[in-house]
Amino acid sequence: MHEHDRILILDYGSQFTQLIARRVREGRVYCEIHPAGRSLDWIRQWGAKGIVLSGGPASVYEEGVPTTDPGLLKLGVPILGICYGMQMIAHLEGAEVVHGKREYGRAELVVLEPGSLLSGFTPGERTAVWCSHGDHVDALPTGYQVLASTETLPVAAFAHLERKLYGVQFHPEVAHTVRGDEVISNFLFGVCGCEPTWTAGAFVEDTVEAVLRQVGETDKVICGLSGGVDSSVAASLVHRALGDRLTCVLVDNGLLRKHERDAVERMFGKHMHMKLVVVDAGDRFLSALEGISDPEQKRKKIGGTFIDVFSDAVQAEGSEARFLVQGTLYPDVIESVSPKGGPSATIKTHHNVGGLPADMPFELIEPLRELFKDEVRQVGRELGLTEEFVGRHPFPGPGLAIRVLGEVTHARLEILREADAIYLEEIRAAGLYDEIWQAFAVLLPVRSVGVMGDSRTYENVVALRAVTSRDGMTADWYPFPPDVLGRISTRVINEVRGVNRVTYDVSSKPPATIEWE
Repeated sequence: MHEHDRILILDYGSQFTQLIARRVREGRVYCEIHPAGRSLDWIRQWGAKGIVLSGGPASVYEEGVPTTDPGLLKLGVPILGICYGMQMIAHLEGAEVVHGKREYGRAELVVLEPGSLLSGFTPGERTAVWCSHGDHVDALPTGYQVLASTETLPVAAFAHLERKLYGVQFHPEVAHTVRGDEVISNFLFGVCGCEPTWTAGAFVEDTVEAVLRQVGETDKVICGLSGGVDSSVAASLVHRALGDRLTCVLVDNGLLRKHERDAVERMFGKHMHMKLVVVDAGDRFLSALEGISDPEQKRKKIGGTFIDVFSDAVQAEGSEARFLVQGTLYPDVIESVSPKGGPSATIKTHHNVGGLPADMPFELIEPLRELFKDEVRQVGRELGLTEEFVGRHPFPGPGLAIRVLGEVTHARLEILREADAIYLEEIRAAGLYDEIWQAFAVLLPVRSVGVMGDSRTYENVVALRAVTSRDGMTADWYPFPPDVLGRISTRVINEVRGVNRVTYDVSSKPPATIEWE
């Protein structure tokens, strides 16, 4: 197994904590997020090369807020406090944290002392940063020096160089901080001395070895394969370790995109040479959805039906299997970890196969539970999966059912399936697919008047959605060239019977969500 330098991120409840971890991982350094209340003994044993204290919505003076043992600053481990984390360092070191006017948005940082955390900057340099705070530090703790300021913050960054303790009142992890990646990189490599060894290749080697240790030499494994990125990469990893001892089960629920089942069968059955069992359950799912329009009821019906269908398939095909592969990702793992300590030992269960019951007789294999989505894609490429699977846009678990607004019927699914296929085909033909985080068509529960062939029509309306995003937490609508939208609209109306109008969604997230339901 490879040994990697590790960064510990203590979470005080910031909405940006996952972004800190992503930026560290992008530097090919391994990190984990844990509650701020971890004990000093636990932190010592974890063996961090450096520690990051996240931001948070609280004030250090409030009762019951997440805090930290003052001994943390005496461990001899480099520490970077971000926003609330900086205020916590100042508070623990005896300096006053003051209430001020809330500052949210861009600010201009003036570099006073370059080097170390601000290596690569020059004295007096001005650069855009992102702030989100109400409290701030006016006066330095003993032994610290000011590294940077803003118009409203006399101490926008400070450092105790000898003890390697740093704080920034801005957020270097967000994209709006222009040189934030450099600040984080300086901490990782210049201050902490980390080595960038957290690579896709090393992860594959370590995971294959770990799966072999967990499963042993004879036991069999089953995997619910949806054809999405997560389940595809998880199945490929386990297959590399176990070969024919893995059986994959694809449930065709009738809610897949056009040719999706064929693509999965071709990739995993013929190209990857995996044992693949396909269960045709479209009629069963449509029957369960009959008469239902509410999106939450749709999800519950689909989840419940999936459990029944998959359980039947497991009993038929995997009665000898002791293990179940699940595509849990790192964001799933840390969702339930409270910044105050929370149920850190009770990780929320996320089932990529639709919420399987706890009494199913399997031990879980979760080979991706340490990875973010972009890292999963890198591992998929390392394993030889094609871009058709690795680079595909996210697809919701309930499938096209939550993109057919209103009641789900076979006829309405076929309309959406054809429109969506044309949409994605044209995006790829224009060379735009990889610029877009997610693109899909939605069949609206309305009809509109039109004129086709000199006759009046009263038919369906299709909405197109495309967004750009770095992580899916926020998203902006994608500015298509008008000629591309025009081609898509013309093809959908001409080629999909039952559609006479196409619209484009120009809503960002927030306030809208990416999916419509």
